[in-house]
Amino acid sequence: MTDHHHSAAGASHGPDEPAMAALLDLDAEVLHTFLSDVTSTLAGLTRDEPPRRIVDLGSGTGAGTLALLRRFEDAEATAVDRSPELLDHLLAKARDRGVAGRVRTVQADLDDAWPDLGAVHLVWASVSLHHLADPDRGLRKIFELLRPGGLLAVIEMAGFPRFLPDDIGRGRPGLEARCHAARAEAHAEHLPHLGADWGPRLSRAGFAVEVERPFTIDLRPPLPEPAARYAHASLQRLRSHVAEKLSSDDLATLDHLIDSDGPDSVLRRDDLTVHAERTLWAARRP
Repeated sequence: MTDHHHSAAGASHGPDEPAMAALLDLDAEVLHTFLSDVTSTLAGLTRDEPPRRIVDLGSGTGAGTLALLRRFEDAEATAVDRSPELLDHLLAKARDRGVAGRVRTVQADLDDAWPDLGAVHLVWASVSLHHLADPDRGLRKIFELLRPGGLLAVIEMAGFPRFLPDDIGRGRPGLEARCHAARAEAHAEHLPHLGADWGPRLSRAGFAVEVERPFTIDLRPPLPEPAARYAHASLQRLRSHVAEKLSSDDLATLDHLIDSDGPDSVLRRDDLTVHAERTLWAARRP
């Protein structure tokens, strides 16, 4: 989904594919315990009949695809994304991990015609449904894809990850909060479904919602090594969304933080944290 995390089914892509791929990989690396918890929940829900055919919609660089193949050792996965670059990146990672034979990729824009994906046991849609122009149509399409008894896992974000203390030692306190407020304003226009409650929508599409579980990720110092690079990549992406909405002082402070050489650079700070909130909905086709 392109907006922060995965490249989404219906998101627009620009020339920043390599930066996006790097950010998605860092996200998967830093938040790997979250992915493990989610796939563990799905394993519990499919204990009687583990999924053999999995589809990852809006797969990005394959964090979900690879986590699911690790969890379900007899499964094969189809990764669907509109970005051929991100799908190539996903295949390279699958080769590195020795699972390329269990992955196929399909390049498609899910706001247009859906590819024929066959009958599927598990559909994974992580931070991708809010990018669709018509998510209700998307859910109906997923319902048709799934075999009776099949499972849909929807993961969405409650806002974007946060990293900085309120007072970073320069500029006016509260910089990150103001950046996120500006970003939320931009998203209200372009991504009206971001932050939606997917439960009622899933029910309307015919699914039986079995799990709705919020996850809070709260990492404190000392952070794992990739965390500073994750913060840096995230704040660079945030800047591209909010630069025009910030005061010149705030923009100067933000630029100082993401200037890799500065002493206050996020790459060198010892007061970073990682705070993120995501929700899993697991819903079954009756």
